[in-house]
Amino acid sequence: MKILLALLALLAPAAAFAAGGVSLSSKVLVVHVKAGPDGKPVTVREVPGIVTPGEKLVFILTYRNEGAAPATGFTLTNPIPDSVAFTGTEDKDAVVSVDGGKSWGALASLKVVQADGSSRPAAAADVTHIRWSFARPIAAGSGGELSFNGVVE
Repeated sequence: MKILLALLALLAPAAAFAAGGVSLSSKVLVVHVKAGPDGKPVTVREVPGIVTPGEKLVFILTYRNEGAAPATGFTLTNPIPDSVAFTGTEDKDAVVSVDGGKSWGALASLKVVQADGSSRPAAAADVTHIRWSFARPIAAGSGGELSFNGVVE
């Protein structure tokens, strides 16, 4: 039930305005491998009904500058749902946090402090948030998509 409730909140159509007139929307798709017309496996992305542990998800964030001027200094931060383990992103400009958003960096550079005070290298499953900071202004009327992957725990 926890998985279903957490994902229902994510699946509801979301739209919000961020600073500078940038609109945001998000969607979650489940990734399945099915037999294609020729019988060979084909990877498809679909709107999920009910998801179960082990299913792969892709989170797609769409942004658009609805303002009349370029949006500068724009940063987009997305928490990773508790019932999802982060598995990566193809965006090399994204940074992640493994401590609830207190510190950021490339996953390979981060450490996780354990209960006994020692630390270990962070793993993808430790990621709590992902962030994109736009180095260049987002021109008026332009936008794009960002995405990251996860697996239902």
